[in-house]
Amino acid sequence: MIIISGNIDLDPARMDAALKKAVPLIEGALDEPGCLDYDWCPNPMVPGRVRVFERWTDEASLASHFQSRWYREMGALLVEAGMGAVDVLKYRTAISEPVYDESGVPRADFFTEG
Repeated sequence: MIIISGNIDLDPARMDAALKKAVPLIEGALDEPGCLDYDWCPNPMVPGRVRVFERWTDEASLASHFQSRWYREMGALLVEAGMGAVDVLKYRTAISEPVYDESGVPRADFFTEG
């Protein structure tokens, strides 16, 4: 699995309109094969900052997304919205499991690994 996570700064005066315009682009990405999550949310602590979170099943799905109209149109929309600083990274995950164990206790360790 690949996780994409980070922040994109936009002109605060244009962010709300940009996020509304982004809805069909986000919906399009969510329909792509291999897309598990595709979330763009305003950061309530930093005006104009958008928090990006995506999950993809594999590199081929992500590569296909980078060639899609949804990706190209989102890039153009971000430029139109006054894109500034970008701090977005991708992560390849080897294991995932619930935060809470069977008794409801949050665990920092990977407790299902055998």
